[in-house]
Amino acid sequence: MSTPVNLEVDLGAGLILRNPVLTASGTFGYGLEFEPFVDLRRLGGIVVKGISPRPRAGNPPPRLVETPSGMLNAIGLQNVGVERFIDDKLPPLRERDATVVVNVFGQGTEDYVAVAEALDGKPGVAALELNLSCPNVAHGGFLIGKSPKAVAEVTAAVRRVSRLPLWVKLTPNVSEIVDIAAAAADAGADALSLVNTYVGMVVDVERRRPVLANLTGGLSGPAIRPMAVAAVYQVARAVKIPLIGMGGIVCVRDIVEFLLVGASAVQVGTASFNEPGIAARLVDELAAWCRDHGVDDVRELVGAIEIPR
Repeated sequence: MSTPVNLEVDLGAGLILRNPVLTASGTFGYGLEFEPFVDLRRLGGIVVKGISPRPRAGNPPPRLVETPSGMLNAIGLQNVGVERFIDDKLPPLRERDATVVVNVFGQGTEDYVAVAEALDGKPGVAALELNLSCPNVAHGGFLIGKSPKAVAEVTAAVRRVSRLPLWVKLTPNVSEIVDIAAAAADAGADALSLVNTYVGMVVDVERRRPVLANLTGGLSGPAIRPMAVAAVYQVARAVKIPLIGMGGIVCVRDIVEFLLVGASAVQVGTASFNEPGIAARLVDELAAWCRDHGVDDVRELVGAIEIPR
């Protein structure tokens, strides 16, 4: 009988996940919507959709459009607000023993601080993920995420008021993502999530108009994976904190690819639209892949890429 593969991963600040496969914010609702398809306890964690201080209606429709090997979304961070999340969404997640990471969105430093303060000490919240990278809202995270100084300011401000493990989600829509990553790490982030979506646009050529009401949206899916892998590789060589890789994961080989370039964990996003239970399936496939390749502990793969000299 073979020895079970150890899938546990350490994401810093005392946070140990049962496995390295999480769901990405904005693609898994508040988690409970996916219960018919997956046992939430099987996942390394679920990152709930972005939470703001007050409820948000999001952008007007159309808000989604399929693209070759991907999808453009311009949801606009529609959410119930932090008070209702704490009262209505968090308790049932806690009952199900899910590992919950709360994605936090704001239009300025004070918004991020307000949500972090409201969530600090709340049972059932495992970590915070600061969304400094959403490309389909007019103000807030996306603009903040393009400036090392602004990223450091928001990260430090939240670090001062929250005892929870703190992740910062990075935008790829910058010239030097390493500079942004270093700013977040130096300001107190415990881990970094990367990458969020790339800005994209689709035009209806018959009507000569943009398909999305927001004009542009965030491109996700397999089309962005090579760029996301490159970003993780670059950042892993510049910072000393754990990385959570994401961008176009659809199979176990994609997960291994992110781990080899330096990610300690991954988030599965757009693929859940096509197969709602894919994240749980990939947990099993990762264990099988490790057994087949003589890997006893998934952490052996992290940063294990071999670069020819």
